[in-house]
Parts: sequence; C-alpha cells; structure tokens
Amino acid sequence: MRASAICGSLDAIGLEELGRMGRKVHLCPGQTLLWEGDESVLVGNVLEGMLKLSTVTGDGREQIVGIVFPSDFIGRPFGKDSHHSVTALTEARVCVFRRGAFDGFASSHAGIEAALLRRTFDELDRARRWMLLLGRMSATERVASLLLEMIDRLGGVSGTPLSLPLSRQQMADLLGLAIETVSRTMTRFEREGLIALPGGRRVVLRDRADLERIATG
Repeated sequence: MRASAICGSLDAIGLEELGRMGRKVHLCPGQTLLWEGDESVLVGNVLEGMLKLSTVTGDGREQIVGIVFPSDFIGRPFGKDSHHSVTALTEARVCVFRRGAFDGFASSHAGIEAALLRRTFDELDRARRWMLLLGRMSATERVASLLLEMIDRLGGVSGTPLSLPLSRQQMADLLGLAIETVSRTMTRFEREGLIALPGGRRVVLRDRADLERIATG
C-alpha cells in the first residue's frame, strides 16, 4: 500500500520523521473523522477500510460526493476549512497528522509536495469522470461503472465474493438514482450472469467483459 500512498516517495529517514508526527486512529462504521465546515485540523492516509465524503444540501439531505479507499489521502493540506465530512463506511484505520505539522513537513520534502500535486490532478480527473457519469450515462451504465470501481479499488477478482462498502440506498444517493432503480439493475445483472448476489452486501463478479461493455455504453 505504501507504494501507492502519498508517503511512497520518502526514504527511510523521511518515513521515520513522518511516523513520529502521526498517530493511528480506529474508526467504527458511521464514525465521522472530519466535519464539513469545521477547521481543517487533520489530514491522513487510509490504512484499512473505506470512508465516504459527504456534504449537506440546502434542504438538509446528505449527498455522498466520493468514496475513499485504502492508500487514499484525506483532508485538506494548506487549506483552512473542510469542504465535506469524512465518515467511516466500514471498520477503518487511518494514520492522521495535525495539518499544520504536515504542511511544514510537506514544504520541506519536495517528494511529498509532488505527490500532493498528483493527488490533486487525480481527484480532478475523477471529478470530471463523475460529472460525465452523472450527466451523460444511463442508470444501467452508472451502476455498472460504480460496481467496477468498487471491485477494482478493493482488489476483487472474478469468482470471489466481495463485501461492498455501500448499501443500495448509498449507491443510489451517490449515483443520483432511486434505490428501486439500483436494486432492479443489480437483479438484472445477476439474472444475466454478470454478477452473483450471495446475500447481504456481497457480490461476486462473473462476467467482467460484459459488465465493462455496459459501463462504457
């Protein structure tokens, strides 16, 4: 995981220095690490589990705007306030740093600054892809795209059960769909042999090629 984390560019001395600054935090499902609108006092790397990024709409509803996977970086370095809440979807472990201390460390380590810049561009690319997904894709294409992203980011392989971090309702909220539409689409994928649904949130990928064909329209 270190290779894909933001600290992957550091040598042994840099890692030791960064390690002294951080602490590991265990989160239970539903526990919030950062709150939207609060001062951005923490940043960190996800070690295990999955978290959601969410915001509250004008009428008080929660809108999930992103999913955070192991090795992903959370928080807003060099920023004042948090633009969204960060909440655990599953049991999770996060290595957190005080933002001020991390900002100072990053300013003196060019590799970290470059990694933060790459992260920013990666997030921009994901945001643009998500705009395309929500604005142009059909409901079926959206569900297929989200399933593939979760399977890939969680290291799922064909034929092996994988527990999805999102409920059907959360998938619907993220995709801008009704829960009934998500449920019907998942059932259709199972009926057509693309996936199996053993129960709960578990899914088994059966036909990746066809699922990818649907996701790309």
